[in-house]
Amino acid sequence: MEKNLTARASVTINAAPQKVWKALTTPALIKEWLMGTEVLTDWKEGSAINFTGEYEGKKYHDKGIIKKVVPDKLLEHTYWSSMSGKEDKPENYNLVTYKLDAKDGKTLLTLTQDNNKNEKEKEHSTENWKQVLKKLKEVAGR
Repeated sequence: MEKNLTARASVTINAAPQKVWKALTTPALIKEWLMGTEVLTDWKEGSAINFTGEYEGKKYHDKGIIKKVVPDKLLEHTYWSSMSGKEDKPENYNLVTYKLDAKDGKTLLTLTQDNNKNEKEKEHSTENWKQVLKKLKEVAGR
């Protein structure tokens, strides 16, 4: 079994990093770009982050821990999905990183998700994040 394959996706958003950061950390805006997901956290390093909602008729409660917060630049948290079929234990958590880089009045947002167990899982995560970032671009660019 392959380990630690990292999914990557990026998007250029026609907005300053501050506006993109607001979309990344405001629950009402997150709900718009993250498929109706409710997010509960205080955005402090070491705090829990909980994601709840319903997907294809199934309720989910995903979770993680906020690892790093650098406003307008970097957000990092661990992530475990209740729909993954994997046991809730540390080795089954991914590390999700959002990196924001200002470029000519726009923001390059790069997302990585590590600890994918194989190439198929990595590709699935990459495609999922591409769709999510497309929606985030719409929300943050308004």
